[in-house]
Amino acid sequence: MSRRKFSKEFKLAAVRRIQAGEPVPYLARVLEVNPSDLYRWHRESQQLGEGAFVGAGQRQVEQDRAAELERKIGQQALEIDFLRRALQHAEEQRRLRAASIGAPSTNISGGKSKRERG
Repeated sequence: MSRRKFSKEFKLAAVRRIQAGEPVPYLARVLEVNPSDLYRWHRESQQLGEGAFVGAGQRQVEQDRAAELERKIGQQALEIDFLRRALQHAEEQRRLRAASIGAPSTNISGGKSKRERG
């Protein structure tokens, strides 16, 4: 059976509860954590301060960041596709306008076009 991994935030929250006076055996039952882990986390927190719990918690932060970047890449890919299609559409419209300038006027009213009026 594999060991459970706890995030840095989970460990810090548990340590804060210990520091607030909650008994370790009670917390171990509530959090479903081995009491020896809670004692170790408390000791590491006291010894290392902010440097404690860089293991699994750091990996989680890195995974979250990677997932965020992947979402951003996906969003940018969608935007690029949209802009590419919009550019193609604009280019087609430009070609149509350029082609219609050389064609005779299709003015329904029968009046003279701007070019013919001069």
